[in-house]
Amino acid sequence: MNGHQGGVQALSWIVVLSVSVGIMAELSQSTPQVIAEEPMAAEAAPANPWAGASFPLEKFTAYTSPFGYRQHPMGGHRFHYGLDLAAPMGSYVRSWWEGKVIQVSDNTACGTSAIIQSGNWTHIYCHMVGHMVIEKEGGRVLVDRDGGTELRQGQIVTSGQRIGRVGMTGSTTGPHLHWGLKYDGVWVDPALVIKAGFDYQQLQTAQAVN
Repeated sequence: MNGHQGGVQALSWIVVLSVSVGIMAELSQSTPQVIAEEPMAAEAAPANPWAGASFPLEKFTAYTSPFGYRQHPMGGHRFHYGLDLAAPMGSYVRSWWEGKVIQVSDNTACGTSAIIQSGNWTHIYCHMVGHMVIEKEGGRVLVDRDGGTELRQGQIVTSGQRIGRVGMTGSTTGPHLHWGLKYDGVWVDPALVIKAGFDYQQLQTAQAVN
């Protein structure tokens, strides 16, 4: 499967899951046929792509900038490869899924940031508090001492684990989390993923009641 086909398939899942409760149930049963196996089990996504996921932000207040073309706050009309979620300065950021931290950084427009790989999915977290420390052995660690978090490149994180806090590092005009998602290397609108996850949870609740 190439990147374009993978992105189309991911979006197809999301749209269908958001429309029909019955089809959502059918897709949840067939998901293992679509999610590719990874060499390391800890990096693989859960068997059901909508079960066990965590909303990526505590004390969330509003969506401030959607995925797609927009008037960039720094000037110009540009494509926004993610979803901006506002929260008070210092609010904790949580890992959307269990996975492996494949990159930490603090020297780009993304500011203090982390990238986590979960099977076919890549999730990106930008503008957090703290800084990166490069150890003598070459290890790279994001450190936020006031928030009590350390995130090491290469470590395994769980769904919902605190990985940092909302800050104003990098290119930003206010405290928020920029959250980006890719499926097989193709950018996906995080808002559609959030809606699909919510719809799945509603389905599970309805089935439990019945």
